[in-house]
Amino acid sequence: MLDPATTTSDRAALRAMLTELAAIERPSASEGEREAAEWLVARLGELGAEALIETERAHGTYWWPLGIGAAAGALAGLAALRGRRFTAAALGSAAAAALADEFPPGARRLRARLPQSLTHNVVCELGPPEAERTVVVVAHHDAAHSGWIFHPAIPETIFHRARVPIELFDTSPALMWPLLASPVLAVASALTGSRGAARLGALLGFGYAASMAQIGSRAAVPGANDNGTAVVLLVELARHLLAEPTASTRVILLSTGSEESFSEGMKAFGERHFGELERESTFFLCVDTVGSPTLNVLRGEGFLRMHEYPPKALALVDRLADELEIETVPNLRLRNGTDGLEPLAAGYPTATLCSVTELKQPANYHWPTDTPENVDYGTFTEAIRLAEAVIRRLDERWL
Repeated sequence: MLDPATTTSDRAALRAMLTELAAIERPSASEGEREAAEWLVARLGELGAEALIETERAHGTYWWPLGIGAAAGALAGLAALRGRRFTAAALGSAAAAALADEFPPGARRLRARLPQSLTHNVVCELGPPEAERTVVVVAHHDAAHSGWIFHPAIPETIFHRARVPIELFDTSPALMWPLLASPVLAVASALTGSRGAARLGALLGFGYAASMAQIGSRAAVPGANDNGTAVVLLVELARHLLAEPTASTRVILLSTGSEESFSEGMKAFGERHFGELERESTFFLCVDTVGSPTLNVLRGEGFLRMHEYPPKALALVDRLADELEIETVPNLRLRNGTDGLEPLAAGYPTATLCSVTELKQPANYHWPTDTPENVDYGTFTEAIRLAEAVIRRLDERWL
C-alpha cells in the first residue's frame, strides 16, 4: 500500500473542483444532474480515465410519494372519525403498505406510477478489467432540496439550549416512523373504534403532507458537503490510481444520480449490474458527505428497520483509520439511507464513510449553507486517504 504521505491531495484544487460542481443546480433526475454527470466525466477524462454515463428512468422526488401516502393516512383517519370503518381500514392499509414499500431497499411501486424522468449514473472502471476482485466506490452527484424540517436550529435547540445530552444518542431520529404511524393509527381506529387514534393519525398525516409539500417547493441546495465532497473524492482516487494502478483488483468509481430521491440511481445500477458482480469478490465503499468535522463509519442504516453493516467490512475500515491515525466517531447508526443500503441489502460486503459535527449530524445538512467555504477540508482529505487505503489493502489481500 502506498505511504499516506505520497497520496496527499491539494486542498486548493479540491476546493476549486468543489466550487465548480456546487455552482451547478442539480436536483435529482434533472438537466442540472445531467450537467453534473457530464462535468464528472470531463474531469475524469482530463486525467486519462474513461467514464460513461448510464441513463436510467427515475421519478426524482420523495416528497410526492410520501406526501401522497401521508395525505391518504390523514383521509383514512378522518374516515374513521366519521364512522366509516371499512373505508378507513382499506385506505389506511393501502397507504401503510405503499409507504413501507417506498423506503430503500423496497421496490418503490408507488413512484413507478408517478411521472418519470431520466437520471444519470457515471461509471468509470480502472485497474485490470479481468480481475477476480472488484471494489466499487460510490458517490452521488445530485443535490437535495431544503425544507424547514432540516433547519439547523432544531438540533441546536435540542442539544445546546435544552441541554439534552448528545452522548445518549448513537442513532439519528426515526423521522419516518410517525409518517408510517398515520395510516396505521387509522386502521387501528377502524378496528377498535378509538377516536384518539384516528385524530392522531389524521394530524400526523396532514403534518407530513404539508412538510413534503414545503420541501418540494424549495430549491436544491449547493450540495458541497452532501455530496460534492464524495464526487471530487472519486476524481482524486482516479488520479492516484492512474499514477499507481492496482495489481489484482478492478476499481469501479460510481457516482449515482437521484440518490436524494431515495437512491433511485443506485437501485437502477443494482438492477443493471449486481448480476455481474460476485458477492464473494466485490466490496462496496459508499462515501457520502465527508466534509463535516469528524469522519465516521456507519454501523447500520435504514428508514424503518436497521440494516447492520457486516463486521468484517467495518473491521477493515476501522483498522485502516487507526493505522492512518484518522479520528472517527464510533458506533453511529442512521435512521435514514445512503446509497450503501442497496448493496448492503443485496448481501455485498459494504461500508459507508460519512462525517458529522459534535451534534452527530452532517454539517449544513440539506440547507442553503452547504457551500464549498463551509466544508472541512481537513476531514475531506482524510476521507480521500482512507478510501484509497481501503482499495490498496483489498488489492493486497481480500477480507
